[in-house]
Amino acid sequence: MVDLAQLIKLQDYVSRYEWNAFRYPSQYIRLKQENWKKLNYLWNNPEENVEDESNAAETATKLSWWKSLIRKENEQEEVHQQQKEQLPDTESELKQYFLDKLLLIQLKWATSTVTDLSFIDKTYYNNSTLKYFLQRFPDTYLVMYYPIFNIKNAPIDGEIIVISPIGIEIIILVEENEKATIMAGEERTWTVETGQEQKRILSPLIALKRTEQIVKSILSKIDLDFPVEKTVLSRKNHIVFSNAPYNTKVVDRIGYEQWFKQKRLLVSPLKNRQLKAAEALLNHCQTTSVKRPEWEEDSNTFHFMDEE
Repeated sequence: MVDLAQLIKLQDYVSRYEWNAFRYPSQYIRLKQENWKKLNYLWNNPEENVEDESNAAETATKLSWWKSLIRKENEQEEVHQQQKEQLPDTESELKQYFLDKLLLIQLKWATSTVTDLSFIDKTYYNNSTLKYFLQRFPDTYLVMYYPIFNIKNAPIDGEIIVISPIGIEIIILVEENEKATIMAGEERTWTVETGQEQKRILSPLIALKRTEQIVKSILSKIDLDFPVEKTVLSRKNHIVFSNAPYNTKVVDRIGYEQWFKQKRLLVSPLKNRQLKAAEALLNHCQTTSVKRPEWEEDSNTFHFMDEE
């Protein structure tokens, strides 16, 4: 099976998860599983792609779901659809091929609804960090990628938030040159050492604490008891500290593999408290969008088979 975490909020773009945070996560998982089974079947039975005329209609029906999956949403995505689609040679390549198609769908779901759309920054299509958080984690992980919260009519930037069935993890990514060592300080700055060179960076704990306060405040409003933890993540650097940051997990290149493995091994269905938390956070996010022209509502499809 192919896993892909769900992108429920991307900065301040409109998201269909805002419409119904309880419906879309489970719908996505169901549709993803159905489409993967069909794609895998076609890949294992390539002879069915070449039928005689008597079976042409049946073949067209079998392939129509995949054509609808890769059909472009609008001209912004045209560059991603110019090459002729052809299934890969190996199963591992097929899985990555499917993941890349699912990423386009996730970006669509995170930037548009039936009635509204946001104009996405095209760099997100090739954003390696976004791909990492979506393509390397299970389906039941709901990701808010640098959401912008609306608190007392003021926009406040948030860090990456991962809502799993067992809790919320606020993550700040701190990555420098691979040869650099990050020295965690107890004040407002940390030090990055590369050979004989040093530079100071703002302590990531400040941004983590700000996002934590927002998240906990929102959850307290609905009386939801759901674990919230903070993580400083560096996949390629060593982080040195004399005193461990209070109530914060520090994961550097030494502890990264274990941390990552724990995330991947979590096997759990979506939980009611998890979806309640997602709904509450989404309700306090800022959204910038425009209304779709009426004529667009029934055209330019780009969806899963059976997507409603």
